[in-house]
Order: sequence, then C-alpha cells, then structure tokens
Amino acid sequence: MLSTDKRWKQFGDVLVNYCCAVKPGEKVAIAMYEPETWSLALAAYEAAVKAGGYPQIQMKSEYLRRAFMKYGTEEQYSWVPELEMLSIDWADCYIALRGGYNLDIYHDISADVLAKNQKAHGVVSANRTDKTRWVLTRVPNESFAQQAGSDLETITDMFFGSVLLDYSTVSKDWDRWAEKLNNADEFHILGKSTDLKFSVKDHIWFADHGEANIPGGEIASAPVNSTLNGHIWFENPAVLGGQLMYDTYLEWKDGKLLKATSSTNQDYLHKIIATDAGSSLLGEIAFGTNTGITQFTNDILWDEKIYGTIHIALGRTYAMHMRENSSAVGNYSAIHWDIIKDMRQEGEVIIDGVTVMKGGKLLFDEI
Repeated sequence: MLSTDKRWKQFGDVLVNYCCAVKPGEKVAIAMYEPETWSLALAAYEAAVKAGGYPQIQMKSEYLRRAFMKYGTEEQYSWVPELEMLSIDWADCYIALRGGYNLDIYHDISADVLAKNQKAHGVVSANRTDKTRWVLTRVPNESFAQQAGSDLETITDMFFGSVLLDYSTVSKDWDRWAEKLNNADEFHILGKSTDLKFSVKDHIWFADHGEANIPGGEIASAPVNSTLNGHIWFENPAVLGGQLMYDTYLEWKDGKLLKATSSTNQDYLHKIIATDAGSSLLGEIAFGTNTGITQFTNDILWDEKIYGTIHIALGRTYAMHMRENSSAVGNYSAIHWDIIKDMRQEGEVIIDGVTVMKGGKLLFDEI
C-alpha cells in the first residue's frame, strides 16, 4: 500500500543524495524487506533515477528466511545467498530498507539453525561493508510499533524526527566530540552489575552522521581486546535475528571471554559467540548521540543511537577505526552484533580518569 505521507519522499532523497551520494551512472541496489517498505523503496528509486543512477529493487522478507530455515537442509540454511553476493558485486551503492516483523516468527527454529544461517548472512554483510557505499534503515510498521510497545503514529513520528535532521549542524557537534577522544587510552564503564575496563589506544573515534545506517548518531571506536577485563550487564534485551536475550551478562579476563549468560535464549547466545575466533571479542565501543530517539524499540539500528546509551559490538572491527602505521590490532568475525546499555538511570563512563558520561548525559563540552 502506497502512503501519501510526503516525508517518505524527503527521506528517500536523504538516502540517495546524503547517505549514498549517488552520482550519474552509478548502480544502486535497493533491498526492500517486507511489503510495508514499498513507499520508501519507491521514493528511493525515484530519487536514484533523478540523480542519474541505475536502481534495481530486490524483495526480501524475514518470512521467506523462516521458510528457508524451517524446510531447508543444513546445506541450504548454511549457504551464503549467491544472488545477494552478486548484487553487491554489481552495485556501487546499496540501500537496505528493513521492515518490522513478528519477533516470535522463529519460535520453532533451533538455536543451531539460526546461528548457522546468521553466519551465512554475516558473510553478505561483510561483503557489503567492504565493497559498496551502503546505508541501512529499519522502516516502522505495525509489527515494529508492537515490539516497541507503542502505536504506529508515535513510532513513525519518532522515526522521521530522528532521520530528517539538520545534518550540517548536528554533524559538527558529533565530530567535535569524537575529536576529543582521538588520543584516548583507558575506557572504564561503571553501572548496575557492570565494571568493565579496556584500552582504546591507537584506535580512531568516528562520528556516524547517518551515512551508513540511519537513524544516525553514534560516536564509535574499537577496543584493544587483549586489555578486556571485567563484566557488563544489559538492562534491555540483546537482540539478534529476531531473538531476545534478556539479562545478558558478559565477563572477560585479559581478553578472554569467561562467562556469557542470559535469562532467555541462552543457547542461541552461546551459539552466536561461538561463530568463529573473533565472535567472543569486541569490535566496537560507542556512545549514542541522537536525541530524536527517546524510547527503546528492541531494534539495534534504532536503539544504539539513543542519546544516553552506550553499546558494545561483539565481532568484526570496522576498518575506519584502525589507525594506519600503529600497533593496534582489529578483530575479524562474520558477525558484528551491537548490544545496547542504557546509562540514563544509572552509570558512568570514565576515560583516562575523566568522567565523560554520567546518568546518560554526555559531558564532552565540559571537558
């Protein structure tokens, strides 16, 4: 069903001309997940044509993915989707419009099957990151509003309030904050059931302006994994592949994961962190900076940007965080899984002995 809300056209223009900066002659792959993303897919398609690009649309769905895992063999659900890999090799720019879906859709799919299929899709994700200018977004629909514990109108308004920003203004603030951290070393997170320390020395802090995933709004870097010591607990569920892991708790000593527990779907948690050699280590540490998102939705792409939160990512380190000609070592994995911690009620982040976040408030302009 095509929406008449003109904000979809505004956002389509942002995706094409701001996020991907499509140039005449460039090929644009648009992956629309779930039928409700059609209004934005059409808006992005039109904007790409007007920019002189050659857009193509691919229809995807979590319901199709469920059928593949439910009826497929191990050889099938462990298979890396060839058409998706080919579309990435073809494209200069990749736009993924991910719709909401029933998070209980995989209730009868085993943790082992889910983990193997997630690993296969992780290969696609890594290829997209390496080979294209890309952007991802989660498009609100009724299923998404329900998982967020809200109504569609409220969630849609929050969505547009977080993506239709004056990027020239907010980007300057975020860049200034990131620059203040670029010579940082010791990172210390304190909070409820949380006391985690590690170094970020020689890693680059990068402000996400919304070009790669949108809503944008995070300041991120990467830990030195050999220095990981301590534990962290998450107030809201860790979410991956439609699975919610409540009360997730992770503990490391000298860069080795000692403990990983959750009160729900713990078997799936263990399968994911056993994906490969890098999946039990960290690829990212970040602060959320987008004030347009005010409530948790149980969706990583939105929740990791909430002002007043931090997040860590198990798995792959992005190349942009690696400083050339330094001794810093990145982390490779088929997964990159962000898990968000809400610091607004309780918590403090201390960098090199200086408090930079307390009670969810960022204090970069005060240091």
